[in-house]
Amino acid sequence: MVAAKASSIVLQRTRKQRKLLKRKGMHNSRPAETEISSSPYSFSSDFVANVREKRKSAKAKKLEEKSNVTPLVTKYWFQRYDLFSKYDVGIKLDEEGWFSVTPEEIAASQAHRFAGAGVVIDAFAGVGGNAIQFAKVCHHVVAVEIDPKKVALASHNAKIYGVQDQIDFVVGDFFQLAPFLKGDVVFLSPPWGGPSYKAKENFTLDLLKPKDGHSLFQAAQEITPNIVMYLPRNVDVLQASELSWLSSPPLDIEVEENLVRGRLKGITVYFGDSKLCV
Repeated sequence: MVAAKASSIVLQRTRKQRKLLKRKGMHNSRPAETEISSSPYSFSSDFVANVREKRKSAKAKKLEEKSNVTPLVTKYWFQRYDLFSKYDVGIKLDEEGWFSVTPEEIAASQAHRFAGAGVVIDAFAGVGGNAIQFAKVCHHVVAVEIDPKKVALASHNAKIYGVQDQIDFVVGDFFQLAPFLKGDVVFLSPPWGGPSYKAKENFTLDLLKPKDGHSLFQAAQEITPNIVMYLPRNVDVLQASELSWLSSPPLDIEVEENLVRGRLKGITVYFGDSKLCV
């Protein structure tokens, strides 16, 4: 006869049995299979406070941003990354800045034409869109703006792009300063009179602010013959081209259409030495 082998059977408690033992206070009658000493989702009070502070700061930033987005500029807010690719890093604009700043893609293209130039004068710097792009590829930029609040915004935005050391911001009237300025290129993007410029079938140079296009061009000529004008898409191109005849001999001229995402946004007219254009 063969002796029977000893054997042991471990019975697993059913879910119903575990519930019954728990009700009787006997759920600790056998050692737990796994014991977790601390939750992996527990956070220190400092960490939680830091997260709350960041959320509070982000909320305050959104509220401040929303207060600056008036009904007049709502459509431009939806295009914010076309205006500044680093918008989320902390770019600041006032109401006028939203609809007057040159889209970044266009500003970069305009600046690239003069890569390596010595000094570029941005006569109407606004919130800094063009000055920033010129500073990235040229040696130095003198950014003139009559509104000190806009100068503060432009200086702040230049820091975000890391080019603040390449720009001298000057608070003043370009027409008064022009006789004392020296530079290799003058960039002119004067106010177009607000979004209402689009209603004009044919935008003429006398509609530019604060003075007409002829006066503006002549002031720039006191500095250099290398002049760039950024004008509305519905500008009278023939009239703009005729500005070249204010010099003797007439300046070389090139007219460029500026598009963003396939849509015409403006017209850039280049006057002067074509050798500066790459």
